[in-house]
Amino acid sequence: MKRRLVVLSCAVVACAVVTISARQAPATSFDERVKRIESHLVPGTVIKGQPTPAMTIAERMRFYNTPGVSVAVINGGAIEWWRGYGVTEAGGIQPITPHTRFQAASISKPVAAMAALRLVQDGRLALDEDVNAKLTSWKVPDNEFTKDGKVTLRRLLSHSAGLTVHGFPGYAAGAPVPTLLQVLDGAKPANTAPIRVDVVPGTLWRYSGGGYAIVQQLLLDVTHRPFAQTMHELVLQPLGMIDSTYEQPLPESLRAQAASAHGTAGKVIGGRYHTYPELAAAGLWTTPEDLARFAIGVQQAAAGKSSVLSQATTREMLTVQKGAYGLGLSLAGGGRAARFGHGGSNAGFQCQMTAYVETGQGAVVMTNSDRGGMLAQEVLRAIAVEYGWPEYPGPKEKTIVSVDPAVYAQYAGRYEIQPGNVIVTVRVTGGRLMVSSSDDPEPEELLPESATKFFLLVSQLDLEFVKGADGAVSHIVINGSTKARRLGR
Repeated sequence: MKRRLVVLSCAVVACAVVTISARQAPATSFDERVKRIESHLVPGTVIKGQPTPAMTIAERMRFYNTPGVSVAVINGGAIEWWRGYGVTEAGGIQPITPHTRFQAASISKPVAAMAALRLVQDGRLALDEDVNAKLTSWKVPDNEFTKDGKVTLRRLLSHSAGLTVHGFPGYAAGAPVPTLLQVLDGAKPANTAPIRVDVVPGTLWRYSGGGYAIVQQLLLDVTHRPFAQTMHELVLQPLGMIDSTYEQPLPESLRAQAASAHGTAGKVIGGRYHTYPELAAAGLWTTPEDLARFAIGVQQAAAGKSSVLSQATTREMLTVQKGAYGLGLSLAGGGRAARFGHGGSNAGFQCQMTAYVETGQGAVVMTNSDRGGMLAQEVLRAIAVEYGWPEYPGPKEKTIVSVDPAVYAQYAGRYEIQPGNVIVTVRVTGGRLMVSSSDDPEPEELLPESATKFFLLVSQLDLEFVKGADGAVSHIVINGSTKARRLGR
């Protein structure tokens, strides 16, 4: 329940939040600051009028079945400290170290975007040119949608090119791995659909990992070098990201430093982790300190102090194009509170990066678990409190109302989420409304905000039961967007 519904809904969550404010107690040492953060993680949802429980990182790691967590904090425009928690693999003894590499998943995108922008800056690419003018090994197929708008690098980097394929599941150990051209055309052994334009480019924001596969091909065709080599030369080496690589599969010489991926139950994924040939979209292996160096690189470039990107080019990167997205980065806030970042979700890895443009603050949290995403957010909120980050969103505040338990009986039943064929089961147990799913059978209580609207305190989701013309419940709406239709009555 927790993982699958979050995956389906996280892009559309919109809710009132409590703005985080700094603690009053002054920090006298880094160690004291770290200890306060470790013992005061901030949940995603709090109940109005009830005290917020003190949560430690060790407790939350156990709760989220997350064996390893790695954290780097930026302050004053530099990495102030790093801490590792737990182990690289459940049941093992190898600790998380500063050099333990995690899959950055979609945080691969902004790093790849920086390389593409460097090529724009050098005159080898253009932001607003039809990418087919530079693509030589493959072309974006023209159709009725491309008549009124072309696929450009600006639109690819900002998820506004009208392209299909949201994300990539990766390839398990031992499974055939497709070439990039096979991924682009959805040809076997690719496990995703062809990447095609199905909306007029430039008309809307829609997240597309497929668009970054085209960016990868574009860089290959322009540089005539392996993508991992291009990324090393243009971004990783200049920024001092010494523990990072886009090589997939991960070379044998680096595997001992790699964290293993874990599913929702905390068990190691077969073969330790998946392979992602979609390098620009999901292929970066890295550490929180290296991603912090990347974030600092963006901060420095925005101030005109970078050898990688000019201030003018960085302004383009940090300017909203569509939705709340710039060129490779999600954006929020304004003025002193302006911040950029990205999340990442590969099989068995969940990560978060956020940083402020002007204040020199930020942090990166990387985990080796499918349930580590919410843990990463709890850690970030605790860091924001300790360091007084400006206007950083805190937890959602909810009010529980009294509902006649007799009402719950009409909600009990099985519901199906499409796509994905996930079955959600709602039951009444001991006068409480409980929910579970085929992806996560552990039941969780639905807490009422009204007679039809409920929320999950742990999974941090909102659910609304919707009735049809006959007065019977027809479906559930999850976080205002995802629908789960009722199976029978």
